Amino acid sequence: MKSNGRFRSKNSIQSKIRWMQAVMMAVILLMNLFIYRQINQTVQRIDAVFSSNITVNELAQTLEQIQQTVYEYLSTKSSSALEDYYRYEQEYRGMIELLNNRNVDSEIRMLEKNIRSMSETYLERMSETVQAKRGRNVERYKTLYENGTQLFTYIETYMYNLNNLRFRLNGENYQGLLRIMGILESMSILVIVGVCLICLFAAVYITRKMIGPLTGLSVAANRVADGNFDVEFPEVVANDEVGIVTNAFHQMVDSIQEYIEKQRVSMENEAMMKERQLSMETHLKDAQLKYLQAQINPHFLFNCLNAGSQLAAMEDAERTELFVSKMADFFRYNVQKMQEDANLFEEIEVVDNYIYILNVRFAGDILYEKEIAPDVENIRVPSMILQPVVENAVTHGIRDHMEDARIYLRAMREQDQIRITVTDNGKGMTQDQIQAVMSGSPGPAREEKDSTGIGLDNVMSRLRLYYNREDLFHIHSDGPDRGTEVTILLPLGAGGETYVSDTAGG
Repeated sequence: MKSNGRFRSKNSIQSKIRWMQAVMMAVILLMNLFIYRQINQTVQRIDAVFSSNITVNELAQTLEQIQQTVYEYLSTKSSSALEDYYRYEQEYRGMIELLNNRNVDSEIRMLEKNIRSMSETYLERMSETVQAKRGRNVERYKTLYENGTQLFTYIETYMYNLNNLRFRLNGENYQGLLRIMGILESMSILVIVGVCLICLFAAVYITRKMIGPLTGLSVAANRVADGNFDVEFPEVVANDEVGIVTNAFHQMVDSIQEYIEKQRVSMENEAMMKERQLSMETHLKDAQLKYLQAQINPHFLFNCLNAGSQLAAMEDAERTELFVSKMADFFRYNVQKMQEDANLFEEIEVVDNYIYILNVRFAGDILYEKEIAPDVENIRVPSMILQPVVENAVTHGIRDHMEDARIYLRAMREQDQIRITVTDNGKGMTQDQIQAVMSGSPGPAREEKDSTGIGLDNVMSRLRLYYNREDLFHIHSDGPDRGTEVTILLPLGAGGETYVSDTAGG
């Protein structure tokens, strides 16, 4: 019990308040130390801003002292003037040693380099002047002094420029430092305001920590009383009476949530059953697709075989063999491709065989041309979609115009799709006829003995099932006796293959 009492004392609201006060005081102390350090560094930088100008002024004054002491020595030959000269010369040499002596991309540094170089030359001239004076070589020390005086003038000019340049730059730096001082002042104000806000938030936080569990418990109890068991609130770790009651209520809520989870699992199982049902419906659509592909008119097979027999009786065996081979390829493709897709070149090959068979039957009256892009031949497409379109062009378009009949097949890639067109120069179609075919309305009753039985409505139905789109089949005609053009659009997926909808099955 005593241990629990000590634990409660350590975790009491009073202890938390004292801890928060200590943290706030530590934060205030640290922020004050930080601001003091920043202000101190800023003051040092301000001192450094103008120390460079002071250095240049001291350098100029020392140079002037050298010039004056040399002049005094030349005029009076005073030993005190000579001593002053040597003292100022040593001092000046120490100063110019601090100047830049390298070529750098800085105007100030290059001015320092020029001043240093000219100063070294100037000191040599002054030293030679003093030596010539001591040797009583009047003409020489006069000439050397004049040269030195000219260098003195140049050095003063360079120092003046350096001083102005540094003053301008230091002025800009000084303005920046003043802005920093203003920022630090604003930071001080913000720190004071921030500490006040933190203290306020701390008071609110402690109050909420004390009152919050009771408030949350009352709200949760009201929701449970209203029949709403989906209640959530933070875990309470306090070991007081409120914590005990709240934790007990948590356990009750957890039991309710466990029950809800069981219900969710049950609903997921039910959703899986519905998904299986949808899968069965998809397979049913696939079965419908296969059924549509299997509709082939046996009359066409018999008529073609009769034509082969007549050709065998009338001509050589080689042409008969070629004809029968084409027939075998044609029917083999029909049988094999009922249960699978095909490459586009296979679809085009069956059209070639079909046109060859018809030209054997009709003495080669159909002019057949094609234009196929090489990059589309190996694309996978639904089987038996081209031959029925060509068959329709022959049966309903050019059958009555065989003397100049023409079929043109074209397949090209257009961005994200393949465009296939079948064009004939037959009797054409009216808009009402086009609308009737596109809507699937039956035409005039006419038994087609030379048909495979796969009509345009079959092709349109299979395209809709395969791609789950309605805009893939188009018919265009300028009117009667103006020919007809049928267009099939096959969507391409991201990898360049034809897009297959989820409902295509297979």
